[in-house]
Amino acid sequence: MTTTTAAPDTARRAHPLLLTALLTAQFMALLDTSVVNVAGPTIRTDLDTSGAGLQLVISGYTIVYAMLIVTGSRLGGRHGFRRVFGIGLVVFTAASLLCGLAWDDTSLIAARAIQGGGAALMVPQVLNLIQATYAGADRARAMGRYAATIAGGMVAGQVLGGLLVSADLFGLSWRPVFLINIPVGIALYVLARRVMPAGGTPAARGLDVPGLALLAPALLALVVPLVMGHELHWPTWGWFSLGACAVLFGLFAIVERRAAAPLIPVELLRVPGVVAGAATLLLAMTAFGGLMFATALYVQSGLGYSALEAGLTFIPSSVVFATVSLRWQRLPAAWHRRLPMIGMPIGALGFAATAWGFGSGQPLAVLLATMILSSFGLGVAYSPVMMLALRRVPLPRASDASGLMVTMIQLGQVLGVAAFGTLYLSVGADFHHAGELTAWTIAATALATTVPAARLAR
Repeated sequence: MTTTTAAPDTARRAHPLLLTALLTAQFMALLDTSVVNVAGPTIRTDLDTSGAGLQLVISGYTIVYAMLIVTGSRLGGRHGFRRVFGIGLVVFTAASLLCGLAWDDTSLIAARAIQGGGAALMVPQVLNLIQATYAGADRARAMGRYAATIAGGMVAGQVLGGLLVSADLFGLSWRPVFLINIPVGIALYVLARRVMPAGGTPAARGLDVPGLALLAPALLALVVPLVMGHELHWPTWGWFSLGACAVLFGLFAIVERRAAAPLIPVELLRVPGVVAGAATLLLAMTAFGGLMFATALYVQSGLGYSALEAGLTFIPSSVVFATVSLRWQRLPAAWHRRLPMIGMPIGALGFAATAWGFGSGQPLAVLLATMILSSFGLGVAYSPVMMLALRRVPLPRASDASGLMVTMIQLGQVLGVAAFGTLYLSVGADFHHAGELTAWTIAATALATTVPAARLAR
């Protein structure tokens, strides 16, 4: 697969530990996206929070993360990748300490939001530096490891969260799932100062304050009523909020068309593959995020498994995702652009099989098999989507393109937890029916990704 994005010939000069540092940062951010899924029931009991409060603990992190990713990407381009990465890492690590010290659900939600802000400064520099530092086969390998890290971060969050909660270290219950970031963050900061280049992106765009001022309330107006609606019996303000969301997104589109440095540049959207890739990622991660949340609740609250046992159930599917993400390039090059529209229907079939397993009360071994099938499909599609979406982006627009793709990934997880988590919690006490209905809806969402995936292939 060829690429028209010209990266400088710096792969041979890159520090051998650069990719390790970048992927460790990505791993940390993903870890804190998924770790609360397994720790959630324990947090809910310990802090006496509601289902909506638990969703906000998860979504508060990803909402801020999604809102600020493009801005974080541009700051890295303008002020230097290493500097912005370091600031984000410090904020992320300090917020992890605040999460571990939280005394109620409100303080935990606030600390998670700050943590998301740190991740939004730190994580965009990962793709920025991969785009700017590696070219050709080196970039393809880096992207494969990036995708494998995403899978590893997801499963590690589930397993590590379950392990730490079950161990109850020093009687701290769920708190070590956040406190563990502190020593890792300190070590990573020292390493990053040594291995990361200090430069940014030539001709990086300025900040779009008016656009951000509209996007932030628009996302909140969408997510908050979805999360809290079922707990409050869908109050009138929730419907007004959803209506205001539509208005704010409309105003955002108008402002962006006239902005000097829009969050989503029009010329970037005209690059072949960018819009189709962004739409594919958004729908795929919406389905994935929703199923992760629903499965964690189903296995613990429904089947009665411990946090550790629930975390271990995600290992086989994540290993499959990571393996496929690293090996897809061995397929004939002529197949590469068709892999997204092959993989996503397979993923949808796996989600549908999970729905059948939930509804018919199949044993956990059967559910593991259905999750492996869906992960295989997603693994086949994920890395090729990223490569196809970014391959024609010129280097000066690499920061914007990276920010857009990561925004779609994070926004998809926010919408998945908000929409499908709400659906699962709203169905009632029958967890089999709740899981079945939720998973069938997720399967339909995954199947819908074949439309933009087919366009991406063309």
